[in-house]
Amino acid sequence: MPKVSVIIPCYNEEKTIGLLLDAIFCQSFPRTELEVVIADGLSTDHTRQVIADFQRSHAEMAILVVDNSHKTIPSALNSAIRACRGETIVRLDAHSVPALDYVARCVAALDSGMGENVGGVWQIEPGGKGWIASSIAAAAAHPLGVGDALYRFASRAGRVDTVPFGAFRRSLIDKVGYYDETLLANEDYEFNTRVRQAGGIVWLDPAIRSVYFARPNLEALARQYFRYGFWKYRMLKRYPATLRWRQGLPPVFLLSLIVLVLLSIFWPPARVGLIVEAGLYIFILLLAGLRLARQRKDARFIVGIPLSIAAMHLSWGGGFLVSVVESLLNV
Repeated sequence: MPKVSVIIPCYNEEKTIGLLLDAIFCQSFPRTELEVVIADGLSTDHTRQVIADFQRSHAEMAILVVDNSHKTIPSALNSAIRACRGETIVRLDAHSVPALDYVARCVAALDSGMGENVGGVWQIEPGGKGWIASSIAAAAAHPLGVGDALYRFASRAGRVDTVPFGAFRRSLIDKVGYYDETLLANEDYEFNTRVRQAGGIVWLDPAIRSVYFARPNLEALARQYFRYGFWKYRMLKRYPATLRWRQGLPPVFLLSLIVLVLLSIFWPPARVGLIVEAGLYIFILLLAGLRLARQRKDARFIVGIPLSIAAMHLSWGGGFLVSVVESLLNV
């Protein structure tokens, strides 16, 4: 019987699933006490073949693949939890690569009572080739892009609202329930909200590290952040007290631009306000891009960082506002 189950939601991850399995196989935690449960959303690429090839060449590590017919992340997580056997559950992602001591550090943090759900910091790497992919990865770790999301850049351990992925005892599911399958994004944040409401601690330790591959292009980035914004509002309707300043800024900013554009049609002073607000925003983004370009010695960041951060802000804000409108129309 394994002590630790690594659960992985997966769909069309042929490029990275092998990297993840290699990293799990090389963990410092005893392999005989570890199992991997992959909940696959019926992948249409070669993901299943990559997993099968890995199973044949690494028979000493227990790997189970279960179907996730609903094809959502929360349903994948719940399917994997129901299928796994370990007392400790470590949730990872199919486009992540944990450090070699990741599982051991998660188990140690739980054993020492640091929190009911523990996690670490992402080292964000490009999800593709080229300067846009590199810019997206840099923007996804930049405070201007992600605000106070500590799991992107924290250097000190402590209590937090949420952690990426997370490791917890199976008994926590009995206490707070499974992942909410009515939310198609923000499932980790919502789960951790219930953990904290039940009196539990969500603990972030920067020594627990993993590589996370960002989206490869601006279109994929925009779709990702639109989805985040859309489902964030649905979650906030249930837990309004969890709203943080960084989450409110993108929809407020986007709404102000929309209002100024509409007013400028028949009220000239609004045009001045629009130019000032948009100009100041672009100026701040260009400064961030210039600073990173100097640090990385790559002038392409001057353009790439503003484009990436703007895509994140506007898509997240747009998804949030669309969710608000849909909710109002359905009242």
